[in-house]
Amino acid sequence: MAFNRRTLLAGAAAGAALPLVAPLRHARAQAANTIRIGVLNDQSGLYRDLAGPGSTQAVRLAVRESGITTKGVNVEVIEADHQNKPDVGSTIVRQWLDRDGVDVVVDVPTSSVALAVNTLCRERDKVFLNSTAATSDLTGPACAPTTVHWTYDTWMLAHGTGAALVQSGGRSWFFITADYAFGHALERDTAEFVRKAGGRVVGSVRTPFPGTTDFSSFLLQAQASGAQVIGLANAGGDTINCIKQAAEFGITRSGQRLAGLLVFLTDVHALGLQTAQGLVLTESFYWDLNDRTRDFTRRLGRMPNDVRPTMAHAGCYAAVLHYLKAVEAMGVAAAKASGSKAVEQMKAMPTSDDCFGEGTIRPDGRKIHPAYLFQVKAPAESKGPWDYYKLLNTIPANEAFRPITAGNCPLVRT
Repeated sequence: MAFNRRTLLAGAAAGAALPLVAPLRHARAQAANTIRIGVLNDQSGLYRDLAGPGSTQAVRLAVRESGITTKGVNVEVIEADHQNKPDVGSTIVRQWLDRDGVDVVVDVPTSSVALAVNTLCRERDKVFLNSTAATSDLTGPACAPTTVHWTYDTWMLAHGTGAALVQSGGRSWFFITADYAFGHALERDTAEFVRKAGGRVVGSVRTPFPGTTDFSSFLLQAQASGAQVIGLANAGGDTINCIKQAAEFGITRSGQRLAGLLVFLTDVHALGLQTAQGLVLTESFYWDLNDRTRDFTRRLGRMPNDVRPTMAHAGCYAAVLHYLKAVEAMGVAAAKASGSKAVEQMKAMPTSDDCFGEGTIRPDGRKIHPAYLFQVKAPAESKGPWDYYKLLNTIPANEAFRPITAGNCPLVRT
């Protein structure tokens, strides 16, 4: 065959084009076989230590321990800071789902953000694994076929801490409530338990969220009410500041009791045992609860700011581990094609992990496992770093969460 300048240039152009075809096909094939997980939470504010970067670390551990990447499946984990703002969180998730190919959104503290994410994931048929937002509406009126609410909720907290304090003599309550979806739901659910137990709510006050650090005026209103129990329907830095400032005012010394309705291990650490001792609280995970939780903590390794894992971190790990088991069972293509089908598969499989033990996921998306009523130790009772809790009571899995028929979830046929 005779070669001239034209054929040589054509051959060179064809040769240059060929390598572009294979990488393009490879990239498409890789994307089709890749599960993308977006961890969305507060990376810089008052919920950073209880969730934040530690949640991403827990998700990465779940990916490794699922074994799915050894079977030819790619898993990518990305993270973002929603700044506790629904508009910021919505913008991030909309971009993740519409442009970046994210298949599942994980964590999402701050109930107002979680409710917005819940809607976006339902509309786009993507999975939402909620670990850290508390509102029980996620398995009630706002329940979605694409959402699993894993770790705890406001009903569980009210049933645990609220009921325990009423039974021990706290009959009159005043609430200091963070003015957003989480605070409203926690006050609502706790007040319901107080009234059912024969107690009464004598008043409440709403505090701006986020950004409030001075709770003195709210605490003085609570003190003036004469209520036996001051219920703190807030979380993270707000709870820490309330408890510290209540101690400065000598409120507990006057006979009133503080009820931290959502207290994380990291909150107790920030307060110190001298201030936090005696607090009664409800959690669904404690790093030093048993051999399995201690082994999980060891495998998780050193956490940001040297904290021990909270129930939020544990929930992220366990939820993603179970999701990836469902992906393996149904196949990557099917899981990516429909978030609701992936959640159906999750509900069909019993759950098992070192953080929560054995459990199930109900049709309304509520993950079911035991809850624990703890009391914070006095300094003399603690035997080492992060040895903060003593167990008062175990609430069985079938009693820890709201009955499925009482939530008004549209997915539940009664």
